[in-house]
Amino acid sequence: MLTFKKTKTMLMAGATALFMMHSANAAEMTLKLGHLANEQNSWHKAAVKFGEELSKLTDGRIDVQVFPNETLGKEIDLINGMQLGSVDMTITGESLQNWAPMAALLAVPYAYSSLEEMDEVASGDIGKKIEEQIIERARIRPIAYFARGPRNLTSNRPIKTPADLNGLKLRVPNVPLFVDVWKTLGARPTPMAFSEVFTSLQAGTIDAQENPLALIDSASFNEVQKYVNKTEHVRSWIYLTISELTWQKLSDDDKKAVMEAASRAQEYERGLFLDDEQRLTKELQEKGMTFVDVDQAAFAKQAEEAVLKNVSDDIRPIVEDLFAKKK
Repeated sequence: MLTFKKTKTMLMAGATALFMMHSANAAEMTLKLGHLANEQNSWHKAAVKFGEELSKLTDGRIDVQVFPNETLGKEIDLINGMQLGSVDMTITGESLQNWAPMAALLAVPYAYSSLEEMDEVASGDIGKKIEEQIIERARIRPIAYFARGPRNLTSNRPIKTPADLNGLKLRVPNVPLFVDVWKTLGARPTPMAFSEVFTSLQAGTIDAQENPLALIDSASFNEVQKYVNKTEHVRSWIYLTISELTWQKLSDDDKKAVMEAASRAQEYERGLFLDDEQRLTKELQEKGMTFVDVDQAAFAKQAEEAVLKNVSDDIRPIVEDLFAKKK
């Protein structure tokens, strides 16, 4: 028969054991990962996947908290925070050229004519050099990359060759490279804030705009544009990154776990990305938009001079080689 004293001792022992088990499974390190995408975006889903995989690989010792929708800060603020050690991780791309000029290679018009060609560069020698420069100069470390949907031209007349542009009033982001390329192709590029594009198309102030399918869909451009011309003029990627200060705090085993979790997240995101592109194409067609096949080689050839004139000296030789391979 158990006495009160013995029962109390057993309960205390059990509680201590439970506490020790909980402590053993509790996170020893929490990584804060902030980014600009919303919860439906494949980047966010891949970031969550990264956290889940890293927790498994480290038996729960490393926890990842994901903050979407710029809730932890805007992209440049997050990069600055990572350099200071107040933020651990983010998803970022060509903004890194503010520190590492080679990061501009992430989004050069007509540098990559297919997803496979982009992958070859991103995962090959050029990609390694970009990553090394980012680590050295920005003090953040790329550990995986995600594809971005290619930018396509929407309009109310089909565009198959550069000649079809013929003075088309086209909204572009306020990026000198983009403005000069479209001018060279024969359009009349008009820099404008994205928030003004729908009403400007509706009013006829502009005739066309260019963006990935996800933005074409979410902005309801199908209501004011008839055609999606598959120019695919900018293919780009974006990095999942970790602060170099945080990286150096990790043991060798944990560094391997981070890289393995990142690899799994990259593969997971690619599947989501491809599914999204197919879904968006179908949905936009169902909403009345017609997809037009474009002579991309003719566009690339005519755009080359403007591209080379606008890229920095740091990356011009690489861009020249990328264009040379297409000839």
